[in-house]
Amino acid sequence: MEKFTALKELVASAEKEAAAFYEKGNKAAGTRLRNAMQQLKVTASDIRKEVTEKKNA
Repeated sequence: MEKFTALKELVASAEKEAAAFYEKGNKAAGTRLRNAMQQLKVTASDIRKEVTEKKNA
């Protein structure tokens, strides 16, 4: 459940960066948004692996 909570926090931070990029045109926020999206992908993958391991145990 820790990783899921971390995922929700990452989404919240990505939302702030997305608003800065899309609404204000802040290009640096776009870079931070891309990095946050990559972290989301990795965290989601980790959660998937953990769920599969727990399910098959």
